[in-house]
Amino acid sequence: MRRMLWLLLFGALWLSGCSAATAPAQGGDGVALSLTMPDNPASMSNSVQMFLLLTGLALLPTVLILMTGFVRIVIVLASLRTALGVPMLPPNQVIIGLSLILSFFVMAPTLESVNRSAVQPYLAGEIPLEEAARAGIQPFREFMFRQVDEDDLALFVYLAGSERPRTPEDISTYVLIPAFVLSELKLAFQMVFLIYVPFLVIDLVVSSALMSMGMMMLPPTIISLPFKLLLFVMVDGWSLLVRNLVLSFFT
Repeated sequence: MRRMLWLLLFGALWLSGCSAATAPAQGGDGVALSLTMPDNPASMSNSVQMFLLLTGLALLPTVLILMTGFVRIVIVLASLRTALGVPMLPPNQVIIGLSLILSFFVMAPTLESVNRSAVQPYLAGEIPLEEAARAGIQPFREFMFRQVDEDDLALFVYLAGSERPRTPEDISTYVLIPAFVLSELKLAFQMVFLIYVPFLVIDLVVSSALMSMGMMMLPPTIISLPFKLLLFVMVDGWSLLVRNLVLSFFT
């Protein structure tokens, strides 16, 4: 349990930049105040640990959405309902839950690398917080670099006004994250298009058949829905969809 809590804390620290271990502020009398993060988590008081934990939990949804495969997965799964013509089945809770489970499944190697290279050495007091944060962000950067499109990456390098990078290390994380999200959106919509095509063909066939029989007042979706559900069940649609979703992150 404690390992998971510290993993959440590291996620929040990575997203916020982890640029320094101190946060200076000016008091009313002009005296500079600072809060220094100790290198050993055991030396922190319970109140400080609770504060950091709550901060990490507040930023965790952003980390989960923007730095993992959640965006692609949830868009594809949600679009399936519209393609089938049943916008409320499965319910939103099921779609979000399945997306979270698949995201954790896809990110399991990355999270294990983070735990091995950053979390455990920091908890053991072998490395300071700054070094742990730098080591912990690398597996996420490697994952995002594998998925990001070069054109999207070049776009945000240009928008950031940065010089042309020579190596991946020259690209800042704040440039990599929006490029990764944009690439995920583009790929998700490509997959959505492929999902819609077979169901669109069924709608066209049913609509043409109804018009040929003079039943123009009957909505085609009422007739086509059972056929779309039958097709989806016959091809084992859920397994096929999940399989291709997961494999899209490793190919």
